[in-house]
Amino acid sequence: MKLGFSPADEEFRQELLAFLKDNTPPQLGRGRDWLGDDDDVDADGIMVIPKWARDWQAKLFDSGWMIPGYPPALGGRDCTPTQTLIYLEEMARHGIPRSLHFGGYAIVAPSLLEFGNDQQKAMVPAAIRGDTIWCIGMSEPNAGSDLAALSTRAIDDGDSFIVNGQKVWTSYAMLAAKCFCYVRTDPNVPKHKGISVLIIDVDSPGIEVRPLRHMSRRAEFAEVFFSDVVVPKENLVGELNDGWRITMGSLAHERGALWVEGVMAASRAIDDVVTLAQELGLDEDANVRRKVAELAMEVRSLRALGYKGFASFSQGSSAPEHSYMKVAVAEVRKRIYELAMDLQGEDGPITDPRYAASGARWQRSWMTGLASTIGGGTSEIQRNVIATRVLGLPRS
Repeated sequence: MKLGFSPADEEFRQELLAFLKDNTPPQLGRGRDWLGDDDDVDADGIMVIPKWARDWQAKLFDSGWMIPGYPPALGGRDCTPTQTLIYLEEMARHGIPRSLHFGGYAIVAPSLLEFGNDQQKAMVPAAIRGDTIWCIGMSEPNAGSDLAALSTRAIDDGDSFIVNGQKVWTSYAMLAAKCFCYVRTDPNVPKHKGISVLIIDVDSPGIEVRPLRHMSRRAEFAEVFFSDVVVPKENLVGELNDGWRITMGSLAHERGALWVEGVMAASRAIDDVVTLAQELGLDEDANVRRKVAELAMEVRSLRALGYKGFASFSQGSSAPEHSYMKVAVAEVRKRIYELAMDLQGEDGPITDPRYAASGARWQRSWMTGLASTIGGGTSEIQRNVIATRVLGLPRS
């Protein structure tokens, strides 16, 4: 049996590749393992979104290549699930991100389309095109991967909610106009049942945003403090106290495509490790060859498993494979970067791009790879999810 894509799907692929060849900004397509570069931060290292990135996202939207499975009015072309997979793989294969701020198109837009009212759905095109920058208010100091433990309160005050609390590790909060914020609206019920989602204007009185700098010295996250912030009742998304259902949908949309980017980035990294080994004269070393082969086989196996999960997800079914993919892809990428640093011997720890191999690509990738085992749900939490929801093991 010969497996492959249909002629129509291959025609779709070629149309996409032609568009990318003619329109991709020179700042992209470098095959980086991280988003962000020197022009993506200001003089203090705080994240910005440069004009070329905004223009690129708008061009994708206007050309129907932002989210191809959506209708043209939402930046797509009504393509099939299989064509969506082709699109995601080709974008990832060439290292071309759609946007430097994923929250709006990847989490907010699908959540509002599924749960929002007409007024909120009208916000979706700007979120996908990048005209409105969103941040996602999920993690808190005592409720990171355990989102149901969040304590930021929203108290009913008649025509509005009064919000108090703190969010942390909030991507793009320094730049965002709006926050898709998960709050506790009923503390007297089981923790999963008292959560709601509010749309909060980040420039509202009582909001303070403090950038957080991570070990690469860049500030891409922030703490967000809410002190008696007034939020109109019409900013409630979906039903009161039904936020957990929205949460599960948001995370499903986030993880439903991220595995593709992760697997393809790992594939690119394997190819680059081979090149590095050749440059260092280690490509004939049997031990090195074995380690590279083992990682390559693991990446190929994960790609096949991702296909299986994507098929279920595209048909409206749950995709438990994606919980495993999130863990496995993050871990295998970290091991690839570690191998590349090991091959450099005593130069492995050097982070100065003037002296490190490949401009310190592997060192930066490794540092970013550590974050990928935490963001979007830690590997430990994902293992618990797999144990209880996929394998059916009892809770301890």
